[in-house]
Order: sequence, then C-alpha cells, then structure tokens
Amino acid sequence: IAIGMLVVLGLFLGRIVGQANDTRIVLAELLIQLQVLHTFDLPRRKDLGYSATIGLILIAVAATISETTIFGAFLLLFLALALPVLILDYRSRLNLKPSKLTFRGGTVRQFGFLLAGITVLGLSVFALMPRLPGYQLRTFPVSAPIDVQGTFDNQKIVNPGYVKRGEQSNQQGEKPGQGATFVQASADKVLDSTFYYGFNQEINQTLRGNLKPQEVMRVRAQAPGFWRVMAFDEYTGSGWKVSDNDKTQTLKRPSWSYRFLVANPGTKAETKEIVQTFSILADFPNLIPALSSARHVYFPTQEIAVDKEGGLRSPVGLEEGLTYTVVSDVPIRNRTELKSAPTKYPKAIAEKYLQLPETIAPKIKQSTEALLAKSEYQPTEPSEQALVLAQLLKQRYSIQPDLPPLAEGQDLVDAFLNDFEGGYADHFSSALTVMLRSIGIPARLATGFAPGQFNPFTGMYVVKNTDAFGLTEVYVPKYGWIAYDPIPGHPLVPPSVEDLDRFPLLTKVWHWIAGWFPSPVKNLFSQVWLSLSLLIGGLFGLITQGWYGFGVLLIVLSAIAFMVWVLRQGQKYWRYRTWRKQLDPMEQLYQDLLLWLKQKGYEKPKAMTPIECLRDIQTTRPDLSDPLLDTLIQAYVQWKYGQKAQNYPYLQQQFQAMKKQSRFPAVSSMGT
Repeated sequence: IAIGMLVVLGLFLGRIVGQANDTRIVLAELLIQLQVLHTFDLPRRKDLGYSATIGLILIAVAATISETTIFGAFLLLFLALALPVLILDYRSRLNLKPSKLTFRGGTVRQFGFLLAGITVLGLSVFALMPRLPGYQLRTFPVSAPIDVQGTFDNQKIVNPGYVKRGEQSNQQGEKPGQGATFVQASADKVLDSTFYYGFNQEINQTLRGNLKPQEVMRVRAQAPGFWRVMAFDEYTGSGWKVSDNDKTQTLKRPSWSYRFLVANPGTKAETKEIVQTFSILADFPNLIPALSSARHVYFPTQEIAVDKEGGLRSPVGLEEGLTYTVVSDVPIRNRTELKSAPTKYPKAIAEKYLQLPETIAPKIKQSTEALLAKSEYQPTEPSEQALVLAQLLKQRYSIQPDLPPLAEGQDLVDAFLNDFEGGYADHFSSALTVMLRSIGIPARLATGFAPGQFNPFTGMYVVKNTDAFGLTEVYVPKYGWIAYDPIPGHPLVPPSVEDLDRFPLLTKVWHWIAGWFPSPVKNLFSQVWLSLSLLIGGLFGLITQGWYGFGVLLIVLSAIAFMVWVLRQGQKYWRYRTWRKQLDPMEQLYQDLLLWLKQKGYEKPKAMTPIECLRDIQTTRPDLSDPLLDTLIQAYVQWKYGQKAQNYPYLQQQFQAMKKQSRFPAVSSMGT
C-alpha cells in the first residue's frame, strides 16, 4: 500500500506539472486513487471517518464543476449514503452495541427526518450565501489543449449558418455548409434555423428566417452582461461589414499558461473585474464571446486573434464541450459623468464611425431631427441624445415579423424609418446606429448574446441561439464605447455590473411571493430587500480586500453586535418598567428587591417562597444577609398573604438605605 501511494503521488505531481491551470480534476483523481488504496488496508477498514472526509471533498469538487441541477440528485444520494456511514462511525468510536444500523420502524423515520432536516438546512444556507463580485482563486476552468493544424488565418470567420446548406460552394472554394467567409445573399435566401447570421465579416440584414431555440452555451459570471462577440463599423445600405478585417492582430500565449493578454484602450470610468467561464453546448463560429473590455483570455489554443473592433477569434470553431475563461474590466456606467464628457472626437474615430452613404445621409438626418423634436426632453449631450433616440425608437416603432422584402436599391434604415415604421429586432439597432451617425455621433453595431436564463442553483446563465441580437455602441471621449439597446422589450441599456444580485435564489423566491401582493406593498418590500442585500453584500465584499477589508468588517460587525446588545437591554428595561407600572406599590417594591438581588448574583428560584428565599440567602449568601432585607421580606409576606396594610414610604426608604449600605459589586443583568 505504501508503494502504491508513492506511485500515486508521482503520477499526481506529473499531471499537475503538465496542467496549465485548473487542478480540480487532478486533485479528484488523486483522492479517488487514495480511497481505493485505503480499502485494501484490511485491519483499518472500519475507519469510516476517513472515507467520509474524502467523499465530502470529492462531492465539493463535483459541485464546483457541475453546470446543471442534475447534480442535486447526486448530492441527495451522497447524503443518503454518508449519513449511515457517519452514524456507524460514531457508534464504532463509542463502542456502542449493536454497531450496525437496523432500518426498522422508528429508525427509518428518524433517518428520514434527519435527511430532510439536513437538506432543508443546506438549502437555507445556500439561499443565504451571497455571490461575491469576483473569483478568489486564479486557476480558471479551461479545456485540454487543442492542437491546431496549419497556419492560423486571423482574417477568416467561419459561420456555418450564413451559407444555406445545400447551396453551391462559395467564392473562396469552400464546401457548402462549412461556413464561408462571406457570401452575398439576395433577399429570397433564408437564414439557417440554427446559427445566428450576425457573426461574420459582413452581414446582410435583408435576409428572412427564424431561429429554432437551441442552447449554445452556459456562462458562470458574478454579474449578467451582454456576451459580446463582434462589432461592425461600415454600413452598406443592406447590412454591415468589418472594414479593417486585414488589421486583425494575432496573440500568442506562453507554453506554460493558457493566459492571453489583451490590450484595451483605457477608460476614465470606474471598472469592476468580472470573471466569466463559458461552456460551449453546440457548434459555434470561430468567435469567442466575452464581456466587453476583456483583459485576460484563458483559451486552450496556442493562438487567438483580436480585431480592430475588440472581437476575439479562435483558430478553430468552438465545439460542444469546449470551456474557456475570460477576465474583463467592465466599465461602470455613470450617467452624470457621461453627460459631462467632452464632445470633440479624435480624427480617426470621426472618419471611421461617422461613415454613411451620401445618398441617404441627408434624409436620415432629417428623420432623426424630426424624431428628436417629438421628445419633451431635449438634451444636447451626445450620450443623452443616444438615450432619447433609443427610447423613441422603442415607443414609436414596432417589431414586424412579416416584413416584406426590400425593393431593388432600397436602403434598409430608410425603409425602416419611413416606409415600414419598424422591422426585425436587429433593424432597430441598425437604425439607431445610422441615425446617431447622421447627427455627428460616432456609433457602431455590436452583436452578441443577452445574459440568458439564470439558474440560481448552478450559478450559471443558460444562453440560447435565440438570445443573439445586435445593439448600438456609442463612442464617448475618455470613456470608450457605451452600449444602448433600442429593441422593444429589451432594457434600454444592457444588464451589467450595476445589476449584480448577490442573493439570486432569495430574489427569485421573493419575486414569486411578491406577485401575490398589491403594487404599493410589493414596492415597499422590494426597497427594503434591495437595501438589505446591498448592505450584506457590501459587508461580504470587504472580505475580498485583504486584511484591511477584514479589519473593517470586524469593526463594523462589532459595532452592529454592540448596537443589538444595547437595543436588547433597552427592550428588556422598557418591558420591565411597563410591567412594573401595572403592579401594586408593595409588589413593585418586592420585584425591585428581587432585581437588586439578581444584580448581586443571587436569583430566586420561581418555586421558592419569599421566606424560603430569605433563609436560603442567610445560608448560602451571608454577605447579602441584612436586617433590612429581613424587614422588607417579612412586610411583603404580611401584605401578600396576611392582607395587612404596610407603610410603603417607610419601606421604600429602608430599601434605598440597604442599597446604599451594600459594598458588594453588582453583576450587570436585567429581568424579573
């Protein structure tokens, strides 16, 4: 067994050296091998505690890897097996007989209650655990290395859905269905029902067709966001294209790490680090979705590429089972700062992102100014004008699923604004981008995915192909590109770090419960819940700031605990004073006497009579024995049980005199 453990250790060290990042699977394999070797240690097979500890670690590793709620079934199975093991181990250590479980009658019921109690307690703790704003470890999940054959062509984008399957091969000689770089489609052609058309060098928005819902990826991130894929700078009249595709830059990583460093233009805005882990569920173009402003990309190939619009590309198409991680510095949107930003644009930005066909530019500008004139709010700041235009498009135009084909030479945005008064979802974003350019505001079209459906049990966003859409990015000097979403039914700005929910499971439960309340009550409780979640989340967030944050958190918690103690003592005193006022003066005097004795460290048992109490004090606490104490208790007994009137003012004076004569330190307490 010892030789086997040395062999296992050697294998573990060899695997961990060859593992560039995530070591969880290697650790799990080591623990399983140790567990197998442990079972051959026959004299010590009764050491169930060791086996239970290994099992607990393995189930914890499995929990961090799990991406679906199916893991819950395995967790319940583990509990059902682990509880009898722990009970047997406990009985064995205490030498209890019989040392085996007899699942009969009450034992089965007790085990069932124990399993149910642990499950409820675990779910409660899980619901109360906050989602911290960042990862604390830097060993991110990444798939095994991919060996890419041939030379990486960083200008090529392969989207199988852009060329209809079964058609003739494209202009570059590729086979149908393998994904052309671009094929000029006419209006009678339809989109592939699986792949979103907007991931390509050039997109034609005159195509027709609908997507069939299909899960494409799962994303684990601390905040929702627009999983950005690529952006387009040149408007063609029927769609968009990337004009500087030949300027795409190839990035290489070191052999000992999966990490690629991505250079990003600086921003004056405050940023928050968000780590995203993507698990691909279906074949995907050779484009890498990520939140904006990616800083580090952990990807299993030796090379990736980044284009001039910030889109990330892979040497190979993303296939089912691929996992990669991205670290982004996501800017925090501050409307006040954006309003005060300068309006003088760099020459390179103005030349590239104000481009419009000369034939339609004046007409689009006239339509834009007419639409802005209908708004009660007339801003002059570019960021506010973009906000107003996006809102007006939502309000005054509609999504038209049965849009007729465009006529020969008809401009897409012109037809959207003046002929159809609406269009497909992406047409809204194209319209906003072109309208902003027409009034001198640099803008571009970006495509990607909405956050998807969040699963609070797995902590992952499930993203479908139908979540793909395009939105508008506006350039703000010193702040970079700011996104706006003009599509009806979508939020005006895409979800981002401002929408971080640290208690997702409780939030979902609350939304379900709140649906039964009237709006005023629901709004009140929503504000209370929001304040509590921000407070608790902020306290937990201090832990991530090292010893300084931990010290501040300790001081804050100590202050809160002290305030709770003070409030509790005040509540006790108030309740005592309220109850005391309802008593007869002699009863008040007697209760004050008992309270004074309790403060001195002697508490009268409830079953003891006053005379018995006096005798007990004389026996056990002679330091408290006093003639005045005897006088007060005897007077109370005569009043209570002999119905004899007493001189209350005189007795009150005697009580005060006894307290002044006492030289014994009081024990702080409150109660009756």
